[in-house]
Amino acid sequence: MAMSYECARELILDRADLLQSESVELIDLAGRVLAEEITSPCELPRWDNSAMDGFAVCQADNQVGAQLKITGYIPAGAVAGDLKVVPGCAIKIMTGAPTPQGCQAIIPIEETENNAETVTITRPFNIGDHVRVRGEDIPKDKVILTTGTVLRPAAINLLASLGFTTVKVFKRPTVAILSTGDELVEPGETVGDGQIINSNAYSIAAAVKEAGGEPILLGTARDNRESLQEKLNEGLKAQILITSAGVSMGDRDLVCEMLQEAGVEQLFWKIDIKPGRPTAFSVKGEKLIFSLPGNPVSTMVTFEEFVRPALLKMQGHPHPIKETTTATLTETAKKKVGRVQFLRVYVSNGENGLIATSSGDQNTGILSTMLRANAIAILPADRGQVEAGELVKIQMI
Repeated sequence: MAMSYECARELILDRADLLQSESVELIDLAGRVLAEEITSPCELPRWDNSAMDGFAVCQADNQVGAQLKITGYIPAGAVAGDLKVVPGCAIKIMTGAPTPQGCQAIIPIEETENNAETVTITRPFNIGDHVRVRGEDIPKDKVILTTGTVLRPAAINLLASLGFTTVKVFKRPTVAILSTGDELVEPGETVGDGQIINSNAYSIAAAVKEAGGEPILLGTARDNRESLQEKLNEGLKAQILITSAGVSMGDRDLVCEMLQEAGVEQLFWKIDIKPGRPTAFSVKGEKLIFSLPGNPVSTMVTFEEFVRPALLKMQGHPHPIKETTTATLTETAKKKVGRVQFLRVYVSNGENGLIATSSGDQNTGILSTMLRANAIAILPADRGQVEAGELVKIQMI
């Protein structure tokens, strides 16, 4: 009996264990998931400093027309030293430079009249104008990033600003990718009669990289026991093995049988979905094995729905399952009752919200529909037909 969509995904995520952590340098942190709590070792800013190129002044001279003597200059990277702002004087200062003693505001250069010796105030100012106060952004000893944070450029900037050179993140899973079939040839090879190019391996590898994993291409196993055994044994050295094709009912569909002979425990074979019904999931200890259908559309859809969430969970992502939203279906869709159907759609903005339009022929052999789609509409199992104008759940891809 085929497993339901929801139960299959829950079972997979239950077996996707969190990986150990490793220290990684700043340059390689993008997209990684933090495996430790980060506390600020200092304040940001580290000192009071100017937010503008201008003049440091005191409140006593807050009068339009006041002409002040320029008594010093503080460029970025310098220190204020003994410089002090007193009534009747101003100190020229550049953005980021530490403010001198007695400074109560910075007047931007463009808001003054000035020469080499004097500056004239042309508009009133407020105390604190354009002064960045020590610790106003980040106080010392504050928790600024928590375990499970996905590190984006802003977080990496903050880590660098606080002086971190490495932090602990969860490891990336190694993912072996195996295509099967006598008919397959590699890109660049001559394609003979009855042969097709092994495209699945490359789309899966790209998807693995997008999800943060480290793909390992194993090449193609031929439709015989010896070839399959050799390749499967190699693939089972990785933390995840993904096979494509060889999981249906044909005479040469040997993948599931050969995996069981290799000591793999099959947890399910077949899910009540379309496309991708003959998907299998197995485990060997902590290793996960996904046996995906060979049709390219089915391969990509089942990866999105089942493999990607597992990859993300293993790396500590707090929300491994993509959020869904709703869109209005523009065309009636017929389907088989009892199966969740994944409809490739293009989602755009309409007058009353998002609208979802079929990206084309939904036959699983029409690869171009995946190229045109930017979302998958999830049609529920208990419906045989979803009418145009109804709201449907969608996942953006």
